[in-house]
Amino acid sequence: QVQLVESGGGLVQAGGSLRLSCVASGSIFSINFMGWYRQAPGKQRELVARIGRLAITNYADSVKGRFTISRDNAKNTVYLQMNSLKPEDTAVYYCNVDVKSATWDIGNVYWGQGTQVTVSS
Repeated sequence: QVQLVESGGGLVQAGGSLRLSCVASGSIFSINFMGWYRQAPGKQRELVARIGRLAITNYADSVKGRFTISRDNAKNTVYLQMNSLKPEDTAVYYCNVDVKSATWDIGNVYWGQGTQVTVSS
């Protein structure tokens, strides 16, 4: 009923930039939070950034000043602009949305399939 399609991952050298996109489609009444998580090999999944309905943002300390999350509510899309990338940013990045499919719905969390970001030294 709700699908998330991610794009924009790839290989980049340290100091480079990538822009991730995630579009939600399907049975959507409203979207509360949208965000990005990442998981490096052998590590736990961690929050990278999240953005609320009215664009209030929250970032992991490790990416502050380098990453920018934004959303287009009309298109049900969330973006993650990643600048000054470091090898430590290498991970699979997952889009995450909190979706209400009806006015009475408490909301459900959906995950994208993940997109690989690799930053070389």
